[in-house]
Amino acid sequence: MATSQVWFITGASSGFGEAFARYALTQGHRVVATARDTGKIAALAALAPERALVQPLDVTRDGDAEAAVAAAVARFGRIDVLVNNAGYGIVGAVEETPVAELRAQMETHFFGAAAVIRAALPQLRSQRAGAIVNISSMGGQLSFAGFGAYSASKFALEGLSEALAAEVAPFGIKVLIVEPGAFRTNLAGASMKHMPELDAYRDTVGATRTFAHAMHATQAGDPAKAAAAVDRALRAAQTPLRLQLGQDALDAVRGHAEQLLCDLAAWTPVGAATAFDEAAA
Repeated sequence: MATSQVWFITGASSGFGEAFARYALTQGHRVVATARDTGKIAALAALAPERALVQPLDVTRDGDAEAAVAAAVARFGRIDVLVNNAGYGIVGAVEETPVAELRAQMETHFFGAAAVIRAALPQLRSQRAGAIVNISSMGGQLSFAGFGAYSASKFALEGLSEALAAEVAPFGIKVLIVEPGAFRTNLAGASMKHMPELDAYRDTVGATRTFAHAMHATQAGDPAKAAAAVDRALRAAQTPLRLQLGQDALDAVRGHAEQLLCDLAAWTPVGAATAFDEAAA
């Protein structure tokens, strides 16, 4: 059994969050399981009451992150792995998505995650050790019609994470961006919001709506295996900045990167020809 760690997990009431918490407990670790509704994680904590702390945390509410981190440190003395997982999905064309919904998506996935990171960093820095795992998506690298709001929030989280990784490396802190494909969580079920439909987008967003409805409870990805994969990456001597999970994510991210490189090569002459012509001046 590996040395016992302290895992701090947001959104632990279902999906990836619950899977990560269960995995950590089975590995003998201590777990701080947080959620807006702690009633949903009482059974989880009962698996190992002496190694589990249930803490209310709404990542969008001021002060919640600081209180949860303080409770974690008071109970267990440290935090080894912070998993930013709290989130939900939106399906809708950009024009179909009200600005209030766009802001709410960003508040959860970006500002909420940033709040938890900022609350935990003083403890992680003082330890000079730890890991921050930000659950993104293959939609954090590319997007599809109808997933604009969701992908925008994940793109933002990835940008923050990439800078964060460089900032905290000197303190012995790892940052891992996780990019899952379709996993059997509640994202496509109760955790997916569908925007009002405009007929103009039937042909472009319609297929995405159908896909989002149909994939619930049929996704190929196993959240328990995702948790084990993340743990393996964290334990590696060279932890990657990004970890794609699921063959769909691997294929999509690879294809997107190849297209990016292809476009870069094709348009390099145009892009390179934009400098001042000093000789002519």
